[in-house]
Amino acid sequence: MTRDDALAINGERLWDSLMEMAKIGATEKGGCCRLALTDLDRQARDLFVSWCREAGCTISVDQMGNIFARRDGVDPQLPSVAVGSHLDTQPTGGRFDGVYGVLTGLEVIRTLNDQNIQTRHPVEAVCWTNEEGSRFAPAMVASGVFAGIYDLDYGLARADTEGRTMGQELERIGYAGEEPMGRPLHAYFEAHIEQGPILVEEGTDIGVVTDAQGQRWYELELTGTESHAGPTPMDRRHDALLCAARVICLVNEVGLTHAPLACATVGMLNVHPNSRNVIPGRVFLTIDIRHPDDAVLLEMGRAIRDGITRISDQAGVAHSLEEIFYYAPVPFDSACVAAVQSGAETCGYSSREIVTGAGHDACFIAHAAPTSMIFIPCVDGISHNEVEDIEPEWSTAGANVMLQAVLTKAENL
Repeated sequence: MTRDDALAINGERLWDSLMEMAKIGATEKGGCCRLALTDLDRQARDLFVSWCREAGCTISVDQMGNIFARRDGVDPQLPSVAVGSHLDTQPTGGRFDGVYGVLTGLEVIRTLNDQNIQTRHPVEAVCWTNEEGSRFAPAMVASGVFAGIYDLDYGLARADTEGRTMGQELERIGYAGEEPMGRPLHAYFEAHIEQGPILVEEGTDIGVVTDAQGQRWYELELTGTESHAGPTPMDRRHDALLCAARVICLVNEVGLTHAPLACATVGMLNVHPNSRNVIPGRVFLTIDIRHPDDAVLLEMGRAIRDGITRISDQAGVAHSLEEIFYYAPVPFDSACVAAVQSGAETCGYSSREIVTGAGHDACFIAHAAPTSMIFIPCVDGISHNEVEDIEPEWSTAGANVMLQAVLTKAENL
């Protein structure tokens, strides 16, 4: 079969849906700010649910607010083939991170309806809660509860900086569902922009995602001594910010030491008292390290821990380091990976195998169900940024491959 005679989704309809969803939380620079469980997130969820109901889906919501839009199969007792991602964004996020995967799931269902195609397994479009972790840490917490990585009480108790918990906010916006957490899935697929430059620079249509990097997140608090910036001699200072600067350099060096597959980032820095003529007495910062080899990831973490101890001792600054998030590298299911590869070939798209450096709900769902991902290019490889962008034909290509993969696993009749 060639691209010309392969079954295809409605690319214009998918693009129109993406643009309509992008209006919710739209920012001046063309991106989106739609933090998890805010009123804007509720509006996005309501729109998604309304579209799914128009497509004839049955809607269910679990106790973490994950939304499942189900199109029945010939045998409704069989576990479903699910396609999904998330609708929440970064504070200065783009229009496609997450939402592309959710609406690709819906577009697959719409196309099955258009073509009167029956599948043996049910097909579901899924929206996972709080993938980004921007408002409630850690990331992917609701898919993690679904997959048994976290327990329900832990998930519902995650709080934002103002002390509001996920459980409270789910109740407030009307998405505290009753469906119990976790159930069998026949397969799970997630479509996503690459969030990196490989596909766009190579001119490759589709990334067939075989593995996901492991991640470790740390929170570090450095406590020195606040003192007047004028009278305090340089050699008598216990400057928490200077100590933090040296830690930041350490983190960068650890990432470079294990390049090209490693990533190491300090993404958040809070300085106290944050006054121009006071030597900082306390600094809070976050550390994010990633690698597809768990042994290397562990070695990176050890190097950072040892380095922080050495730097803080030399500076006369106390430190408290806590690992708040970890998941091991994830090899995706070989049969699901093969279904994606076959789908790209059927549609006539160029493809290559790729490892994801970002965290995705698929990384947790892979612990509970056969899973893989489909990547499409993004302009200049930019994501987590308001200028994040894709071309309509890239959107169509990824959804066409998804349709083929779903038909393979759901067994088209």
